[in-house]
Amino acid sequence: MYIGFRGDESPGEREHGCMTQGRVHSIESFGSADGPGVRFLIFLQGCPMRCRYCHNPDTWKTSGGELMDADDILDRAERYRSYWGPEGGITVSGGEALTQADFVAELFERAHERGINTCIDTSLSPFTREEPAFSSFKRVFDACDLVLADIKHIDPAVHKELTGRDNANILDCLTWLAGRGQAMWIRQVLVDGYTDDDEDLFRTRDFIASLGDAVKRIEVLPYHTLGIFKWKELGIPYQLDNIDPPTPERVERATRILRGEIER
Repeated sequence: MYIGFRGDESPGEREHGCMTQGRVHSIESFGSADGPGVRFLIFLQGCPMRCRYCHNPDTWKTSGGELMDADDILDRAERYRSYWGPEGGITVSGGEALTQADFVAELFERAHERGINTCIDTSLSPFTREEPAFSSFKRVFDACDLVLADIKHIDPAVHKELTGRDNANILDCLTWLAGRGQAMWIRQVLVDGYTDDDEDLFRTRDFIASLGDAVKRIEVLPYHTLGIFKWKELGIPYQLDNIDPPTPERVERATRILRGEIER
């Protein structure tokens, strides 16, 4: 598991006073759909999942990207601080941000020292309770104000078909975060024929309800085809070519189910 490094040292090593570096895929100065307020977005390199509808397959590899340290990023972010408003701040996404957990932890800790709100957009797929990784994940969430958590699918078999990986550790992480009182927004991408079955949505709703007051918001993100050109540029066969984006009515129904506004 890649969790951030310093120079030529082993992944995850960290000494007091030595800043961890991360591999940054790209940065966007203004984001309005990635947490509260206006956000400065940091997209990290590397992801262990292979979601069929991923719109950033160029972030999958753990190599590549630009090596940056936390202060480099925060110095750049603070140039835009006047635009954030009272709720804005930084959001780390990917790829999968938790593949570089030590780097994200340091970034968030230093952001809090500057009074900057922190948010992570994650599938939680690298999560484990095994050490030493668990301590790194705990550091991330200790310094994280909001988690934007993707539930790809509630059923483990369909989840593996969609992403290439099981979801047991993801659901475990969500339960663990709820027990800590971690503020979360839950998101689900709505894909025709994969994630739009009413019964599966009801099962997801039941699981979300078990997380209690930690869940502050539930969002349904409609599947889109904006990233297909990246698959073609990378020479990766795209498997959802014949899938259309969901209608507004279908998105509304799925949202109401997940929010508990429609009963079985």
